[in-house]
Amino acid sequence: MDERNLWRELGQQLRVDAVRASAKAGSGHPTSSMSAADLAAVLLAAHFRYDFDDPKSPANDRLVFSKGHASPLVYGLFRAAGVLSEEEFGTYRQFGSRLEGHPTPVLPWVDVATGSLGQGLPIGVGMALAGKRLDRLPFRVWVICGDSEMAEGSMWEAAEHAAFYELDNLTAIVDVNRLGQRGETMHGWDLSSYVERFRAFGWNAIEIDGHELDEIDAAYREAQSTSGRPTVIVARTIKGKGYSKVENEPGWHGKAVPEEAVAEMGGIRNLVIDVPKPAAGEPHRFEPHPLEQGAQEWPRWELGEEISTRKAYGEALAALGGERGDVVALDGEVSNSTYAEIFRDAHPERYFEMYIAEQQMVAAAVGLQVLGWKPYVSTFAAFMSRAYDFVRMAAISRATIKLCGSHAGVSIGEDGPSQMALEDLAALRAVHGSTVLYPCDGNQTAKLVRAMADLDGISYLRTTRADTPVVYDAAEEFPVGGSKTLRSSDEDEVTIVAAGITLHEALKAADELAGEGISARVLDCYSVKPLDVETLSALRTPIVTVEDHWPEGGLGEAVAAALADRDERPRVVRLAVHEMPHSGKPAELLDAAGIDAAHIAEAARGLVRERDRVTVS
Repeated sequence: MDERNLWRELGQQLRVDAVRASAKAGSGHPTSSMSAADLAAVLLAAHFRYDFDDPKSPANDRLVFSKGHASPLVYGLFRAAGVLSEEEFGTYRQFGSRLEGHPTPVLPWVDVATGSLGQGLPIGVGMALAGKRLDRLPFRVWVICGDSEMAEGSMWEAAEHAAFYELDNLTAIVDVNRLGQRGETMHGWDLSSYVERFRAFGWNAIEIDGHELDEIDAAYREAQSTSGRPTVIVARTIKGKGYSKVENEPGWHGKAVPEEAVAEMGGIRNLVIDVPKPAAGEPHRFEPHPLEQGAQEWPRWELGEEISTRKAYGEALAALGGERGDVVALDGEVSNSTYAEIFRDAHPERYFEMYIAEQQMVAAAVGLQVLGWKPYVSTFAAFMSRAYDFVRMAAISRATIKLCGSHAGVSIGEDGPSQMALEDLAALRAVHGSTVLYPCDGNQTAKLVRAMADLDGISYLRTTRADTPVVYDAAEEFPVGGSKTLRSSDEDEVTIVAAGITLHEALKAADELAGEGISARVLDCYSVKPLDVETLSALRTPIVTVEDHWPEGGLGEAVAAALADRDERPRVVRLAVHEMPHSGKPAELLDAAGIDAAHIAEAARGLVRERDRVTVS
């Protein structure tokens, strides 16, 4: 069989397989798969370089299906590559199958989960950055996009960053099949609307018929020979291509196609493609470009010295980057406030400015970690919410990224509520498998930054704007999942649980109460998730929790949940921000929110009085 007949037959096989898989499952997106089948066939058979026996090799090309609903096409490619059996292929969308409705990395040949549209191309930017700027290997990143998702702003964040970083190792393939879920897309088959926009962003843009094999092949060759800028291939295709009853017909999105389509497309085929492997001599294990690394002087501060945890983060990250050559940093144009600029100045080759594009920033981190890098991502905690869906999907991707949100809570002061993250603890606690850390001083911050390097999954560090006194010796250790007791005695009458900025208010409150003869234990729950349940469960006094955060989903709710299963539970009073804050001095705002030392002390007194009344009665 000559090359072009092979491509044609493979395209038909992929269409037939999409129909078979979804028909058996009774659901799926076969028509979205059928439109891109020719694009995928030529790519797999002639241009994609990949060792399916060594999917983690950094020399491999990367293929991301940004249009993740076209999963029947993804799995059809794996069957055609000879790594997915017919038996397993028949388990599509069944409970317990690896072939989920949208691809996830439970399959070793899937790097990232897709399905929330608008994410594949931004993640591809991160992969391409790793290849061009870090590993410096000649692999290519191919991203198959849908035309509907081009309405997502994140796709244009990716377009701008890819052009800015001159990612000529990145090729986007836009499958313009005209029909979305409920009808025609915004631009239909107006291919020029996509081509002109990409060119305006600085891309090499090629317009083709997505079912003409020679045009597809020529476009891929041009993409690989283009230097200094990324390439987009805008392909006009027909949704449902191959089966006359559904071709270019609305109303078939997300629906199984009748199996009678198999006969019209020539029946089942069992072609197995010898997929080209990376060129001989390219590394087949993780060997990043040589980077200077070694023992570093770790930042440390003396007791009582004042430093903000955001600055401690920057200094610790720079030191960590000196110790470990696999650490990279990304920031969203606030590095002089998050202090990621300290890392930038120390390790410029491993720092990526993502400008004010938080979705692209998190997506790039996900792409970088696919290639084995350890990305630390920083911005104001309030702005991290712009990328929350990317964080959520990163967890589904089993990705390992480290997030730092600075300027959290009302304690930032005059900038006002638009800059005050009051939801971040709740949001990040809700992410599957996440770790949430909230340090109160410089030494604690530095230790937690280092600990994050070895954590799997999504980890989040919350830092604050204000300078605060150091309360821990530099030799102190802070295990994830632990806590620290800073005030305690055998006569404790109440426990104050705090973290971060409110830990300092809790210590002031405890000192005030001690002057009145009330002994208050102070517990620093710097690890908000996982929480130190063992220590909390051992408490026998009533508890005051205090946090610079809304009451929903923060530290107070975490503590209450930790105690919920106990037969006998201590009384818990939760202090948090309840009213919409305004601009003002930090002290004024802590007072107005009822989370400063005076309010903590009053809440503790109330619990002691309540206990005494119960005892007397």
